[in-house]
Amino acid sequence: MSKRAVLEVIALDVEDAVAAQAGGADRLELVTDMAADGLTPPVAVFAGIRAAVDLSLRVMLRRSEGFAAGTAEDVASLVRLAGELRTAGADEFVLGFLDAEGGVDLAAVERVVAELDGCRWTFHRALDHAGDRDALRKQLDGLPGLDTYLTAGSATGVDTGLPTLLAEAARHGEQGYEQQLLVGGGLRLDHVPVLVAGGIDAFHIGGAARPGGWTGPVSARAVAQWRRAVDGERAVDGERAVDGERAG
Repeated sequence: MSKRAVLEVIALDVEDAVAAQAGGADRLELVTDMAADGLTPPVAVFAGIRAAVDLSLRVMLRRSEGFAAGTAEDVASLVRLAGELRTAGADEFVLGFLDAEGGVDLAAVERVVAELDGCRWTFHRALDHAGDRDALRKQLDGLPGLDTYLTAGSATGVDTGLPTLLAEAARHGEQGYEQQLLVGGGLRLDHVPVLVAGGIDAFHIGGAARPGGWTGPVSARAVAQWRRAVDGERAVDGERAVDGERAG
């Protein structure tokens, strides 16, 4: 690989962010309420983390559990929140909405993306719950700022989704497949060499960075273990970390 792989870590607060940076993370996904699979954090939390670390910060834009955008009023509320985050300095985001049939809710996505005014953003694991992954990618093709898909290749995680991830990585550069694949969701250290060999160069961890589970903080040591793995350094024998997050 010609450049260092991206390691993104979920952070809930300043303590998480500082530990993730110390461990070698490149980027943070900022969320709150992991019991609901990660919702938009308060603006004050973003501001505190922004002041504490110099990493790239991607802020989740989601108001409720699941992948539905909700009512027109719900979307308008999310747009207002995105504007407040932009005013506070946020310039990278994470979002994704599906309709009741499992297709992309393009109207909701476009409404929120318009508020981002060209900021870079990730379409998150709603992709793994879509009825037709290829159709979703083609529908989103050309939206300003979209540079990443966070995916496990399957709603059930990387173990099941590995063939899909490798197949999509092989299509990189085709229409709808220009974006970077960021792999997360049931991701383990032993998956990394296979994914890297398949051309994947971005990895996302949540629970894997927290030896004590979601009630405990991010561990700089755990993040460093993943940093070594994605950089191609051999992990210590017996080390095996599991990313317990689902949608993040």
